[in-house]
Amino acid sequence: MNIGVVPARLASKRLPKKILADLDGKPMVAHTMEQVLKAQKLDKVILAIDSEETFDALKDFGFDMVMTSKDHCSGTDRVAEVVKKNEDAEVIINIQGDEPLIDANIIDDLLGLFEDKDVNMGTAISTKLRVDDLLDDNVVKAIIDQDKNVIDFKRNIYDSEIGGLYRHIGIYGFRRNTLFQFSMLDQSPREKKRKLEQMRALDNDLPIRATITGFESFAVDTKSDLNKVLQIMEAKEIGLD
Repeated sequence: MNIGVVPARLASKRLPKKILADLDGKPMVAHTMEQVLKAQKLDKVILAIDSEETFDALKDFGFDMVMTSKDHCSGTDRVAEVVKKNEDAEVIINIQGDEPLIDANIIDDLLGLFEDKDVNMGTAISTKLRVDDLLDDNVVKAIIDQDKNVIDFKRNIYDSEIGGLYRHIGIYGFRRNTLFQFSMLDQSPREKKRKLEQMRALDNDLPIRATITGFESFAVDTKSDLNKVLQIMEAKEIGLD
């Protein structure tokens, strides 16, 4: 079974309670869930929450919600808690709750990587990387090898690295055992320094295969990000009545 899990932690620093921020009359994470539910290759989608406030805000949407611990250090650790209760889950996709414009086709493409039995962990990267993105440390950049395995993830880069960069999209796929292996590892020094949980995998020799897309990621970290997403939605008439 392929399952998608959207970890939805209520506490956030730059934009307080951002998963519940109003976006065209709905909590932002509700838009994320609605996009994820469009994926053709997912058998089940779960919203992993950590507060009664989140439950109350979303209970009328009919999402499959699971209450999880508030003590997880990363979204993937929260996903692992959910998967332990879903014994039929074989491939798990972790979709960030702050991606209200996530394209369901990316989720299906990521699942397609696992048709290769040698792939145990995967992610998505995009060719849409603008000049201003190169200077923005909120935009994570990925470097891959000739086999599309990720070599590194960086927030800040040097001029010599610009030619081989892709924009990282915050979505991950795991085989069940790899997810648990990852979640049992201690946070690595580079994970802590860069505040990028995927460094834990690279620092422990867990290969990450990438699927390349032309989709432009729009993660919401600030109020201005939220306004930008609303403008895009209005232009594309996504989610608007």
